[in-house]
Amino acid sequence: MTTDDDGAKTTASTPTVGKTVAARESGRTFGRRFGVSLLLGIPGIAALVGYIYFATPSTAVPTKLSRPLFALLSGINPLLLLGVACLLGAYAAPRAGLQSLLVDGEASDDGVWRRLRGQVVLAAGLGVLGGVSIIVLDVAMMPFVAQELPQSAIGATRPTVLDVLAYAPVRFLYGGITEELLLRFGVMSAIAFVGWYVTGRRTGGPRAGVMWTAIVVSAVLFGVGHLPALAQAVSLTPALIARTVLLNAVAGVLFGWLYWRRNLEAAMIAHASFHLPLLALSLMQVAML
Repeated sequence: MTTDDDGAKTTASTPTVGKTVAARESGRTFGRRFGVSLLLGIPGIAALVGYIYFATPSTAVPTKLSRPLFALLSGINPLLLLGVACLLGAYAAPRAGLQSLLVDGEASDDGVWRRLRGQVVLAAGLGVLGGVSIIVLDVAMMPFVAQELPQSAIGATRPTVLDVLAYAPVRFLYGGITEELLLRFGVMSAIAFVGWYVTGRRTGGPRAGVMWTAIVVSAVLFGVGHLPALAQAVSLTPALIARTVLLNAVAGVLFGWLYWRRNLEAAMIAHASFHLPLLALSLMQVAML
């Protein structure tokens, strides 16, 4: 308690009130980041569920489930992972100095498009270049893994143009947006924050070494995350595992660098653009069948 000039007693609670208000504002900001990032990832989950419904034959659906219910249930795990990643990113990304124009609410300043316009060409160009590079690397590695692929698996499926186009929304929405929220916004941000915290927080943000560690680790996890889908088609061998992880990790490093040096939206644009040459190649392969 303090006494003013008139002898009245007042409560010296201004610092406490200030801290309370700051905590509330911080909580609102965290909630907004989480909510916006989660909403950004939902279309990708919906695209994945839709494709599972389209591509799953009735014979592959468990007898007690309808195909729509099977497809919906298939989206639960990705949705839970997305929720965890958004929680991690909402807390860790701003503390690690990693930006997202949409998630951070930059639209209220001068517009997301105005801020992002100068980065679209760079991000899209790097994404397309990355996609072409991965195709070239895959062709170069094929002699080392061709024997690991049974001929029955190679010719087991003959996709149509409709199959390829039906998968396109998964490439662009789930791959381009949801996977970036999972691996970059969630995992990479968390690793960068932990690395910065462990190294003593002696600077205003993580050093380059910490950031590169976060980029590489999240990129490798990005590659590992593609193994379950491959395992459904063929038996995994060391050569196939190394090929899958390496090719996807190379792309992941590119996306991680853009997230670090630009923002999350640039990484999303690059990841979506990365799929353009892959989609074109798939259509060419269908045309040649």
